Amino acid sequence: MPRPLPSPLFPVAALLLLAAAVGPVAAVLLSMSPHDAALAFATTGRDALRVSLVASLGATLTATLLGVPAGYYFSRMRLRTRAAAIFVLALPLAFPPVASGLMLLYVFGIQSPAGGWLAAHGLSVPDSLLGVGVAEFFVSGSFVAIAATAAFGALDPVYEDAARTLGASEWRIFTRIALPGAAGSVGAGIAFAWLRAIGEYGATSIVAFHPTSLPVALYVALSASGVREALALCYGFVVLAAAALAGAWILRRGVVL
Repeated sequence: MPRPLPSPLFPVAALLLLAAAVGPVAAVLLSMSPHDAALAFATTGRDALRVSLVASLGATLTATLLGVPAGYYFSRMRLRTRAAAIFVLALPLAFPPVASGLMLLYVFGIQSPAGGWLAAHGLSVPDSLLGVGVAEFFVSGSFVAIAATAAFGALDPVYEDAARTLGASEWRIFTRIALPGAAGSVGAGIAFAWLRAIGEYGATSIVAFHPTSLPVALYVALSASGVREALALCYGFVVLAAAALAGAWILRRGVVL
C-alpha cells in the first residue's frame, strides 16, 4: 500500500521528470513506422551495427572477466581502501568523451611507445576494430566493477563464514555462494556497461573513426543525409537501449538467474 505524501509537489515532480525522459524517445518512435525504420536502418546502419556489436560485446566481456573478481576483492577491502579504489574506477566515467579519446590516443597512438610496439606486432589500435573496443572499454569497463563491489558488499557474510568453518575454499565460496547471491545486481551492471559501450561516440571518434560504429554512423548520417536518415539510427538505439534495460530489470528482479 503506497504511503500518503504530504504535498502534491512530489507526484508532480515525478511526472515532470518522467515526461522529460519519455518525451524525446516517444517523438523518435512516432516519427516513422517500425517498418520504415528497419528499412532505413538496414541501408545505413547494418555494417555499423556489426562493428558496434563486436566491439561492445568484446569490451563488455573484458570488463566482466576483470570487473567481477575485482569487485569481489574490493568488497573485502577496508572501507577507506575500497572508497579509494572506487574513486579511481569512477574517473573514466567523469571525463569528457573527447578527453578520454585523446588520452587513449596518447597511449596507443603510433608515435607512443605502447602503440608503436603493438603496431610492430600487427596490432594497430587507431582506426581499427580493436581501437573501437579499447575506447568503449575505457568509458564503460568501470560499471561492472563498481556494480560488483556494491553487490558483493551487500551480501550477508554469515553464509561465507559458515562455509569457511566447514572447510570450503575461497574459490568455492566465491563461485557457489557470493556470485549466485550477487548475480542479479552484477548482471544489471554488465547490461549497463554494454549499453554505455555501444552508445559511445566521443572517445571512439577520436581513436577509431573507422571502422564506423553506430554512434559515428549516426553523426555521419546526420551530416550527409539529414535528419530523416539519422532518425532511423536513433530508432535503432532506442530498441537496443530498451532491450538492455529490460534485461537489467529481469536480472535485478531475479526472474532469470
